[in-house]
Amino acid sequence: MDNRSEVRDFLTTRRARITPAEAGVVDDGTMRRVPGLRRREVAELAGVSIEYYTRLERGNLAGVSEAVLDSIARALHLDEAERAHLLDLARAAQGGARRAQPRRATRIRAEVQATLDAFTGGAAFVRNGRMDLLAANLLGRAVYSEAFEAPSPNLARFAFLDDRAHRFYPDWERAAHDTVAILRTEAGRDPHDKALSELVGELSTRSPEFRTRWAAHHVKQHYTGKKHFHHPVVGDLYLTYQALDLFAEQGLSMLVYTPQPGTGTDDALRLLASWAATHAAPTAAERDAVDAG
Repeated sequence: MDNRSEVRDFLTTRRARITPAEAGVVDDGTMRRVPGLRRREVAELAGVSIEYYTRLERGNLAGVSEAVLDSIARALHLDEAERAHLLDLARAAQGGARRAQPRRATRIRAEVQATLDAFTGGAAFVRNGRMDLLAANLLGRAVYSEAFEAPSPNLARFAFLDDRAHRFYPDWERAAHDTVAILRTEAGRDPHDKALSELVGELSTRSPEFRTRWAAHHVKQHYTGKKHFHHPVVGDLYLTYQALDLFAEQGLSMLVYTPQPGTGTDDALRLLASWAATHAAPTAAERDAVDAG
């Protein structure tokens, strides 16, 4: 992906969303030709010259210090995920993106699969930053049974290219937003991932909904929260999730979904486990992903 255009579009969209009042800027009453703040106002808030900020917003982050980036982040009211994304973009611009070990793992060690299988209290699975589903326990395969039907299961393709996703995600708009934000975050971390670029290109071509959301440059840190699914077999599932980075498997995360108390999801998961015992066996692609050696 083109780092300069990524930087330009990210900073421009962040600047456009902030009103002078939100930034504490006194509006001089003159006609504004752009939404949000002017470049001059961001520069003043960040304590840099207008010329310097203009260079940054045009996509040139080479040589910029972390202190300046922090000042820009404060001026634009970036949240933690957005600040981290800006730092990732700067590292990429300076040749510091993580390239020694590609974030493209497609094989899961048998020990990781054994860890997944040992967890029986909820759904658990491993995915990469492109949202490929690489491995799961019994309930993980069962919860995402429709997504796992694909030869190469991927949650982004499922969300935008499979009509069943609108039923599976009762709040599809939120799921779509989060999915794109996760992919956008990954693009900042590893702009050299060819497979990610191909996935984004495919989704942009085939899904207007994805294309619109991708252009918004939203990012998200996906570590904990709540999920609501409508499963085709057992109905509504209300789950809490935790995401754990697998440090021995660069670029992979293990996500664990557990039932929220008092929602009836406990009973639904027990029923789903019984169904999964005969209907949700690992796919051939998933079995191939496990390194038995």
